[in-house]
Amino acid sequence: MPDPFFDTSSGRLVAEQMPGDNAPALSVSELSLALKRMVEGEFGHVRLRGEISGWKRAASGHAYLALKDADAVIDGVIWRGAASALAFAPQDGLEVIATGKLTIYPGRSKYQIVIERMELAGEGALMALFEKLKAKLAGEGLFDAARKKPLPHMPRTIGVVTSPTGAVIRDILHRLADRFPTHVLVWPVKVQGEGAAAEVAAAVQGFNALPADGPIRRPDLLIVARGGGSVEDLWSFNEEAVVRAVAASEIPVISAVGHETDTSLCDFAADLRAPTPTAAAEIAVPVLADVRHTVATLAHRTERCVRRYRERAGERLAALVRVLPRRDALLGPQRQKMDDLAGRLDRALERRVTLARGQLDKGAAALRPAMLDQRLAAARQKFEGLGRHLDLVHPNRPLEKGYAWVEARGTQKVVATAEGARAAQAVTLHFSDGSVDARVERPGGKSYSGSAPEQPSLL
Repeated sequence: MPDPFFDTSSGRLVAEQMPGDNAPALSVSELSLALKRMVEGEFGHVRLRGEISGWKRAASGHAYLALKDADAVIDGVIWRGAASALAFAPQDGLEVIATGKLTIYPGRSKYQIVIERMELAGEGALMALFEKLKAKLAGEGLFDAARKKPLPHMPRTIGVVTSPTGAVIRDILHRLADRFPTHVLVWPVKVQGEGAAAEVAAAVQGFNALPADGPIRRPDLLIVARGGGSVEDLWSFNEEAVVRAVAASEIPVISAVGHETDTSLCDFAADLRAPTPTAAAEIAVPVLADVRHTVATLAHRTERCVRRYRERAGERLAALVRVLPRRDALLGPQRQKMDDLAGRLDRALERRVTLARGQLDKGAAALRPAMLDQRLAAARQKFEGLGRHLDLVHPNRPLEKGYAWVEARGTQKVVATAEGARAAQAVTLHFSDGSVDARVERPGGKSYSGSAPEQPSLL
């Protein structure tokens, strides 16, 4: 029998309100809002246990994920404020317990959970996160032994990153004072809870940022310390920010987190792990009494070595003196050789004087007076011949025969041609008995100012 309210046999094209119809048509938005109110009212507060899948964080700071188990999956969203307050870094594969409320996203008609708080589902999940992060950082080489830096033997300044109010800092200061009093700089931080990891990382980076010659002395060694506690209490020292800051530290770092049985990722990244904060102080500095004893022992050994060296050197010198020959034995041959050379020198000088005397006698015999007179006469004759030749070629000899020589007046230059006389115009005539000034003119008494005549006349 057809339903009077949903009659499909009428073949109507346009929907009409049927008499007695109490189910009016709803819009999609109205239905979505009704479902949203119903779900939020029914499931205003829920706690879900599941595995994170598809974790991503948007640029807005909101985070989106899915929680799943073996048979079902539900989408989830964490608004920015709640996401920034998470105590760990969510990753795919982690089992968590999420607290929030169910709602429906009308834009997609999907129900999801708005997560207000999210925690790891027990220590098993926490350790799974620990191992996963450890494998990741180890793969980057942050735990390699080659990165480890040697600790200074006697650091002048030690930087300590820890809580300023706990027993840890007191134990460290007390142990340092007992063993080797050292200058200590404390960077106070929170060691657990929200924001602790960021403070610890900032402290390590801050110590490294101190200038070597600044007003605050840069530490030679860092100790990152915390007392014992549960895995959750120590979790700040497993955070990636702390591990990376410790691994990147230029200053050597000792990690002293928890008790001897506790292990953190900070321990793997540090240059050395101490089982306790007190042990870290013992590792950081030697015992002052031991150092003094060592110095005294070394000083005594040095003195003994110097004394022994001096004694052995004296013994070697005495032994050497015994085997050395006597002075006369060493110098005797040299003295004999010197006497021999002296005798040979005397004989050589006598022989040289004899030869020289013979040569002198021979030369003196050749210097007879007649020969000297003959050589002197020949020289005088030659000298007189040169004198007569010079007298014949004297420039004044032709002047005695009536000749004269012409000089351009005031220049002391001889005029040898008529052209030169016309050019000079004023000349001086030199005779054997004196000089006469003259002027060169044309025939007729005119000076040369145009073309020169063939023959000059002297006035």
